[in-house]
Amino acid sequence: MHAESDERRRVAPAAADAAATGDGTGGASHRPPGPATHPTDPTRGQADGPALPADAHEGSGTAGPAAAQAGERPLGSRAPAFIKANRALHLTWQVGVFLIGLAVVAFGVVLLPLPGPGWVVIFAGMALWATEFIWAQLVLRWTKRKVTEAAQRALDPRVRRRNMIITAVGLVISGALIAVYLWKYGFAMPWTIPR
Repeated sequence: MHAESDERRRVAPAAADAAATGDGTGGASHRPPGPATHPTDPTRGQADGPALPADAHEGSGTAGPAAAQAGERPLGSRAPAFIKANRALHLTWQVGVFLIGLAVVAFGVVLLPLPGPGWVVIFAGMALWATEFIWAQLVLRWTKRKVTEAAQRALDPRVRRRNMIITAVGLVISGALIAVYLWKYGFAMPWTIPR
């Protein structure tokens, strides 16, 4: 996905710096001592977590200023601190969030063919997952970007003019077909017309 590759591009310079120094630690030895940097579990030590750029927000699991400049929240768990402090409790929390999100997404999929807000419910389930899982946060960021781009394209005067022309032509054709039907059969329903 594009969102994942965007995040990789943000982290790639640190990996290149580590490769250039030849230390083989992925840049971990160049980080100042501080809280854990694992993207989903701050209770894990620095040696266990992935290598992050030196400018990364400690403990947030994000690529640092790039996310802050874009106005996006840092990647990582949004569980309360007392839950993150205990690994077993945090894992239980993640399983609970996953199962609740799965139930909401499944309910949204059921609503797709039925009358109801299926897509809204699916995105609500994704938002639940995004409180705990980085992959869901990346999917939601990508979706927000695409929706924003589509809205900007829709506001383009040329696109609006084209859409209005297509709508007008469709209405004229539909009106002509309805007029022909009414002229030929009157107000009779199709299933009541004798053959």
